[in-house]
Amino acid sequence: VQLQASGGGLVEPGDSLRLSCVVSGLTSSTYVMGWFRQRPGKEREFVASIKWRLGSSDYADAVKGRFTISRDYIKDTMALQMNNLKPEDTALYYCAARDGTVLHTAAARYAYWGQGTQVTVSS
Repeated sequence: VQLQASGGGLVEPGDSLRLSCVVSGLTSSTYVMGWFRQRPGKEREFVASIKWRLGSSDYADAVKGRFTISRDYIKDTMALQMNNLKPEDTALYYCAARDGTVLHTAAARYAYWGQGTQVTVSS
């Protein structure tokens, strides 16, 4: 499975940004896709996840109500819509995938990773 993230950039607090991830090499529909982020000096942390076929999702408390994860399993893409961005959302954002159907939040549970895309929120 290969993933390629894009869509990062420099925005101001309160702005919106949409990250995209192109997925290839899937061999079945039993995958969970996720978004993680790594802020400077911090460990990689869970942001959101979604079941590839069923579409049910989970979010970190810090982004609930502001971020929305989605997927298009026909086009093999997923996205993270980020609204009302805050300076503390500044991080390198990664898309990831794991085999199975459990919405894990631990990065170690995800076997496949894309390269990161930088999101900077600053006035």
